[in-house]
Amino acid sequence: MKSEHFQLVVVGSGFAGSIMAMIARRLGFSVVLIERGRHPRFAIGESTTPITNLLLEEIADEFDLPFLRSFSKWGTWQEAHPEIASGLKRGFTFFHHEFGRAFPMDPEEAMQRQLMVGASPNERIADTHWYRPDFDQYLVRQAEALGVVYRDETVIDTVREENGGIRLTASRAGRSFTLSADFLIDATGPRGFLHRAFRLPEKSAEGFPATQGLYTHFTGVGSLPDNFTPGQPPYPPEQAAVHHIFDGGWVWVLKFNNGITSAGVAVTDAVAERLNLCSGEPGWRNLLRELPSLAETFEPARAVQPFVWQPRIAFQSRVVTGRSWALLPSAAGVIDPLLSTGFPLTLLGVQRLARLLKIRREPAFAAGLDDYAQATTREFEATARLVKALYQRMNRFDRFKEMSLLYFAAASFSEVTRRLGQSKLVGDFLLCRHPVFAPQLRQLCESADDDQTVRIHAAIAPLDVIGLTDRARDPWYPALAADLYRNAAKVGASKSDIAALLVRCGMGE
Repeated sequence: MKSEHFQLVVVGSGFAGSIMAMIARRLGFSVVLIERGRHPRFAIGESTTPITNLLLEEIADEFDLPFLRSFSKWGTWQEAHPEIASGLKRGFTFFHHEFGRAFPMDPEEAMQRQLMVGASPNERIADTHWYRPDFDQYLVRQAEALGVVYRDETVIDTVREENGGIRLTASRAGRSFTLSADFLIDATGPRGFLHRAFRLPEKSAEGFPATQGLYTHFTGVGSLPDNFTPGQPPYPPEQAAVHHIFDGGWVWVLKFNNGITSAGVAVTDAVAERLNLCSGEPGWRNLLRELPSLAETFEPARAVQPFVWQPRIAFQSRVVTGRSWALLPSAAGVIDPLLSTGFPLTLLGVQRLARLLKIRREPAFAAGLDDYAQATTREFEATARLVKALYQRMNRFDRFKEMSLLYFAAASFSEVTRRLGQSKLVGDFLLCRHPVFAPQLRQLCESADDDQTVRIHAAIAPLDVIGLTDRARDPWYPALAADLYRNAAKVGASKSDIAALLVRCGMGE
């Protein structure tokens, strides 16, 4: 049986696994990237955020992967790689629906049932949706070009820790082989490779609702009717991650520039059972019958992939690292696609593990792994608390909107602070170690009080750099440079610091 040794083995060749493998090669490691399937392949987890793209830039610069930078903005992506499909994301769009009722025609009522939070003032510097069949395949090819050994269609039969490292037995194309490595990183997603192989224990998120998912890709999805956004919204509403909220769940709609639309639903078990979600396409049709206005946009649509039913969305591993292995955050847990938190949580983990690889042979590595595991768990649980609180308020959209501002305040404050070169001050996602905001966030998410508007606004006011506490803007919050100038003191910056930041990120002269 053929035997090979590598310093690092990465299992799973999605975007995170490939980026992790490329970083390790840049650091001088011998790396093998193992994939059970083959590219191109269908995958969800597609919508980026400003902090996602900032992390992509930071990783590109720190680890000498300059080609990644072109994917951090819609404009540079279209210039450098128009052949790789993507979607334009100007912000977050939310519409609230009631089962069995069309979306309101009355403009005033329609405005009460929506929220739009802009993330960019123009298309050129906008965020993106990643069409994963194209994007993941590109990253694998780049990894190979950098010297990563890539093995697809490979089945790992056994894995065990031995002699301070990892040993695998696997088969590919009918041939068995063994691999030994100093360290293994699992990038196979929730309930993935090491979770099954090592029978890692799960940890339930306290109070988080049991939810199910159903999703696929479509062609022919129509546009939203004009009555959804009367007036002049801050950006075209579908140039966004579009969230259709209802009591007990929500539907996402993400449009790509190749005619494909990613759409799916996440709902509590009670709603899933009523819709017979486990039936696949019939369950989707049952959902659309309950949402007549959304059904209009999907009437001409056709699924181009089989529907995927996910019987349990939320997952958390109780164990994140071992002596010779680590789970990426995407393998350590998943909460819900709501708010597109998966990408930043995963890239923060990639960045942390990459920095640890620099000290692989130093005594501090073991302590660093413990810190990584604690940070991964801490960020996951803070995010889960917020998403749980949002699910609890889906039947009261006014309360849902107010609660969501906690996310937008923390995310925008973190982005601006990191862009000012102060990433150590906001290293954790959702500011979950901030001495003031973190306990406030926890209390607000766990409170049973019906109306928390005053407390929420008081919590976000010191962090609000984008005008979220301006009640006159509700429900539309555009991305304005003037807000950053007005709130410069909140991030310890001068007006000239903000001007320089805007130039760096493409918003200034």
